[in-house]
This record gives sequence, C-alpha cells and structure tokens, in this order.
Amino acid sequence: MRYIKLYVLLGLLLISCKTVQETATNTIRTPKQQIVDTREIQGGMWIPSLLEGMNEQEMQLLGSKMTAKDIYDVNNSSLKDAIVHFNGGCTSEIISPNGLLLTNHHCGYGAIQSHSSVENDYLKDGFWAMSYEEELANPSMSVTFIKRIDDVTSQVFEGVTDDMDEVSKSKLIDQNINKVAKATQKEEWQDANVKSFYKGNQYLLFVTETFNDVRLVGAPPSSIGKFGADTDNWMWPRHTGDFSMFRIYADANNKPAAYSKDNVPYKPNHYLPISLDGVEEGDFTLVFGFPGRTNEYLPAVGVDQIVNVLNPAKIEVREEALKIVDSYMRKDPEIKIKYASKYASIANYWKKWIGENQGIEKSNAIEKKKELESEFSKIVEEKDLAGYKTLLSDFEKLYKEIESVSLARDYWIEVAYRNVELLAITFRGFQLEQAYLRGGEPAFENAKQSILGRLEGMYKNYSAVVDKPVFEKLVGLYAAKAPKEYVPQNMQGVDFSKLTDEIYATSKLTSLEGAKEVLSGSAEEVIKKLNEDKAYVFGKELHTVFYNKIEPKFQELNLQLEAVQKQYMKGLMEVFPTKRFFPDANSTLRVTYGQVRGYEPRDGMYYGTTTYLKGVMEKYVPGDYEFDVPQKLIDLYNAKDYGQYAENGKMPVCFIGTNHTTGGNSGSPAIDAYGNLIGLNFDRVWEGTMSDMNYDPDICRNIMVDVRYVLFIIDKYAGASNLINEMTLVHPKK
Repeated sequence: MRYIKLYVLLGLLLISCKTVQETATNTIRTPKQQIVDTREIQGGMWIPSLLEGMNEQEMQLLGSKMTAKDIYDVNNSSLKDAIVHFNGGCTSEIISPNGLLLTNHHCGYGAIQSHSSVENDYLKDGFWAMSYEEELANPSMSVTFIKRIDDVTSQVFEGVTDDMDEVSKSKLIDQNINKVAKATQKEEWQDANVKSFYKGNQYLLFVTETFNDVRLVGAPPSSIGKFGADTDNWMWPRHTGDFSMFRIYADANNKPAAYSKDNVPYKPNHYLPISLDGVEEGDFTLVFGFPGRTNEYLPAVGVDQIVNVLNPAKIEVREEALKIVDSYMRKDPEIKIKYASKYASIANYWKKWIGENQGIEKSNAIEKKKELESEFSKIVEEKDLAGYKTLLSDFEKLYKEIESVSLARDYWIEVAYRNVELLAITFRGFQLEQAYLRGGEPAFENAKQSILGRLEGMYKNYSAVVDKPVFEKLVGLYAAKAPKEYVPQNMQGVDFSKLTDEIYATSKLTSLEGAKEVLSGSAEEVIKKLNEDKAYVFGKELHTVFYNKIEPKFQELNLQLEAVQKQYMKGLMEVFPTKRFFPDANSTLRVTYGQVRGYEPRDGMYYGTTTYLKGVMEKYVPGDYEFDVPQKLIDLYNAKDYGQYAENGKMPVCFIGTNHTTGGNSGSPAIDAYGNLIGLNFDRVWEGTMSDMNYDPDICRNIMVDVRYVLFIIDKYAGASNLINEMTLVHPKK
C-alpha cells in the first residue's frame, strides 16, 4: 500500500492545468479539476443504442477516444457491425474484410471435437487451414448480427393496467410482443424479437441477421487453448491462449445462405483492426458482446438463499460427478475425447459457484444489500410511496415459500437433466410419450424425428461404463438430499447399487442401437417398449414428479416473485434517481467499459495486470493433461523468437481489467480507446465471480488473452501467415 500512497503523493505534486490520470489510485481529474473515483463509473452492461450522454461521458473519463456513434450506429459502419453472437452462447468478432471470426477455444471446442478422432485429434494437435478449401464446415453452427435496436416499451404495455392479475398481464404482454415482432419492418432474411429489460419495465426490439455457413479455420492445440484447464479455470494469474478461428460464408450477394461449396467469404460492414501496442495499467478497455444472465438487483434474502441453500447443493452434485468422470478420462484416451467438452462444461459452473459464494462473503454483499434496503424503506416511508411499502416483506414471504421447490428443481436439473446421461435420455423418451398423449400420432412422429436427431449427438460421446457409477452416486444423493415431498416413490428406501446394476444390465437405452430399436414402430408400439424398459420406467417417475409437482409450483411462485422484483426495480430507480442502474444481462448485445487494473485478492497480496510466456514455462509439467506444453512452443520460448509481438523482449499472454462480464461474454473482443482489438475476453477471476449478483470494482476482474499472443501463435507457432496477411495490424500508441 505504501507504493500506492507514494503514487498518490506524486500525482498531487504533478497536477497541472490539463487532465491528470492517477492510474494507481482509481481516480482521475476532469478538466475542471474535479476528482472522480473511477470505481463509481465502472461496472454495468449497457445497451449500445443508448450510450449517448452519461455512458459516453463515463467512457471518455476512463480514457476512451470514441463517441457513442463510433460504437453503435444504424446508418453508418460502427463497432457493432463487427460483433457477432456465436452459436447462441458465446461472442465472436470479425477481424478481416473476409469474414474471419475470432472467438474462444472453449467456444469452438465442440466444433473442434466434432472434427477430431483418435487418429486425427485436432484437440490434441490443433488445426490450421492454409486456404479457404481446407476450412471445415459445421452444419449445426450459426452466428447472428444485430442490425437494429428499437425501444418498443409503449407498444408492449398497450392495454396493460395495474388492476390486472399477473397471469393476465403476462398473457397480454406476450400477445403485444408477438404483434410488435410481426409488424417490424425488416428484410425477408432478417428476424425480429423483443426482449425485456429492467425486470420487465422496458422492452427493446432487436432486428437480427443469422448466417448458417460457418467454417472452422484455426485452433491451437488444447495444451495452448486450454492450458491450465480446470485447475486454472476462474483463476489469476492465467496463461491460457483461449482462442479459435472461424469464417462466415455467404451467398454471391453477401446474404445468409445454407452451406454450399458455391458460398464465398462474407464481406462485413466493419471489422476490427488489431493493435500491436499492447496494454498497460490504466488503459481504457471496452468489452462488447452478449452477456448471458445477471441478477444484480436481487434482494438480500434472495442472495442469501442462493449462497446458503441452492449453490451448495449444486456444487455437491457436480463435484461427485466430476470425480467419477475424471477417473475414467485419465485411464482411457477415447473416453477423454468423448467427455472432454462435457467435463469442462460441468466443471465450469461448479468452480464458478464456489468462487461466487466466497466473493459474496468477502465483499459482504448480503449486508450491503440489507443496508440499501433499509435506506430504501426509510425513503419510501418519508415520501409515503404506497406502491413500494410492502415489497421487502413480500420478498421475505415468497422466498421462504419457494425455497423447498427451488431446491428440488435444482436437484432435478443437476441430476436428471444434466449430469446423469441415461436419465437425460429417458427425459427425451418422456417428451415423446407426452407428445403422443397431447397430440396423437402426428405429434408423436414430429417429436420422434427431432428426438432421434438429438440422440445421435448424445450417444456419439456417451459411455455407459462412465455413466453407470455417476447414476448410482447422483441418484442416491437426490434421494437423500432433495426435499422429501419432491422425491419420487421409486427412490425411497432403495438399494441404489442393486438398482443401478439392474438398469444398466437390462436397459436398451444405454446404446444408440438399443434406443433406435425401442423407438422403431408405431406410436403405441414405441410407448409400450419404453414402458417396459427399466431405465425409462425409473426416469419417467422422476420426470413426472418434476412436471406435475415441482415445475408448476415453482412457476406459480416465481411469477409472483418476478412481479415483486419488477416493482422493486422500478422503486429503486425512483427512490435513488442519481444512482447508476444498468439492465441485467439477458443474452442481448451489451457494452461494458473499464480499465486495465491489478487488484488485491486478499491482505498482503497484489496481482499485477499481465502474464507472460515465462509463466507458461514455470507451470509446465511434462505429460500432464492440464499443464503440458508443445515442444515447438518451448523452442520458440528458448530462442525468444517472438517476431513483432514481443513487449520488451517478453511475450505477453493474458491481462485483466475491470470490465463487468459474465457467461456469454466468452469470446468478446477487448477494444482499446480507439476501437482496435487488444484482447479476447474469456474468464473472470475467482474472487470476482459473484459479479453476477454483486459487481465490486475492487475485486471483480475479467481475464483476456492478449491479442499479441494470439497473433504469435498463429504466425510463429502455426505458420499460418495467410491468416495474418488478411488482418489489419496497427500501432495506435505510436
């Protein structure tokens, strides 16, 4: 801390008439010599079409040289035209005039895996297309651009009155949303959808354009793209080259088209130039992407329930599953390939929830929310704001009522839907039977074709040998830990070891061939065969309890909670008119701005902003699946052969910033003050994963791979100069 204080003192001595930025103290001085704590203007996921005014001023105080229109403009080329929603779950950006996409390695992992085999393992060895002809098609992949964002709040609320019950309000709002979407002026190849913001107090229309011909261009080996794997996940310092490359293809008119050999590389309205100048502490950073979901405005009682009831249950389920899967992956290379993506997916949120709980406790978030609520109540009473007086007591009542069913719901999702694969397969059969009961033979046939397609993908990476011990452990956990009123009869007083042996010895659903046999024939024949299968009979009761008891009760209470939350959000903005309120993430395009900054994770420890290739070598463990390093990378390091991408003789790998990110921001570009690409967002620090509920500028940091490391791997490691040649490399600081 004495170094920080010294910087403050020096800053005070050096103040002149011009703007002074004191990067080590999180403060800046405006031209009028007003001190601004930059922590107060960081955090938030802002709507790009609404940046003019406050957001534009805040970005410029943090060092941005861009205007709001540079970032989002409907009529002219702007940054938004280079930002792409990648396959529905991540973000990517265009980095060349030929539709070249950059995203995370973990975002492209499934595609890389799908092209891999034991003989031709792109996960292990990497993949690089040296020409357009070598790029690999991905039939199920799509990317989406945002073409326009319009506020349609008044149209959505047309006819909605305060005296309507919540079900009627919701129904009318849904009808209005459909009406707005259908009436939208757009091109025939474009789509329109309406999304809710500020807990249902605002609605925005998004006109989108989706491309379905997306081809794999390049990916480093997992020893680079996934270096550190699950041990380093959510951690800093980080040394992961988490990137992969794809290309968008379009028809001859540059419009979306299904895959065809006649398609050509897409010509974007804008692509990101790439800065070779790197970053330093205090530099402005803008992360532009599609964050998935946050809940920043939950009441204290809601956060308390997540941290102390729901998260611990989910953590335990995933921990048990991970132990079992990991033991098989370490013994069998084929199983390792099959389960690599699934294992990473399970481990990702398991570790996130652990860090989230720790961060909530460390930042004293629950107590801070209680203090805010106390202040809120005081002002509401003083101003006699009748519509807000019972909100906090309503929260207390509803969260108490919903706790048991929320816990049961999480157990069903974690055990029956996500982590026990055989139960997930029985769930598809359950959906098929329900389709028949509701819609007869036509509905059955439609559902059957869809489910068969899903099962093909599920069985491709399935091993009954691995799944069997997972079933025994997790089903037993469900029976022991889920609220008793939601535990099916067939899970009570059961010898799960014996039950598991019987199911996996007799069920036809443990293989694709067996499943196809069960699903062959007429609807009545299929339903009969399903109900004679031990795995299906067991799963059916579990799914029936979920749909008949758990989900209806949860949705009934959740609808009431959402109504209170909507009113509370409205109340917060009215009671605290000078506070900054951004809308929670909901997978729509957002801007989050911040600066490159280190942080103090705990007393006596300070983390710097940047990691280097030296750190990769320090972590290197030969033969270890998480920390092995390719020989060529070792050779480049030993020779210090970094090309034009080095910084003072060192090769930067990753850096951190104060940008407020979450799931979905994976692959988002980190953009400098001038609109150039400087990095690729891929993670958060463990201490700051609670930013989904409580962003704290002191400890919340996003992790980005330095774009110079990306270029170094493409150029010096892979020798893919064809890709470097189509990019625009710039020196904005020079």
